[in-house]
Amino acid sequence: MTAATFLAPGSFVRHPHRPDWGRGRVQSVIGNRVTVNFEGAGKVVIMTDRVALEADDGESGAKAAAKD
Repeated sequence: MTAATFLAPGSFVRHPHRPDWGRGRVQSVIGNRVTVNFEGAGKVVIMTDRVALEADDGESGAKAAAKD
């Protein structure tokens, strides 16, 4: 799977180097530019040839919340 294969408007992602940004929802994908609205950083344009966004199905957050 390429970095952008799972990216589609409405999907959730995380930035691998900026965990403080939290979960983000993909707003648009145009070529290698992905616009993501992150919980802690707002709207950010990510170049997928420079950053490999990680898919977030919500499971890790749910598990962490369940442990608390």
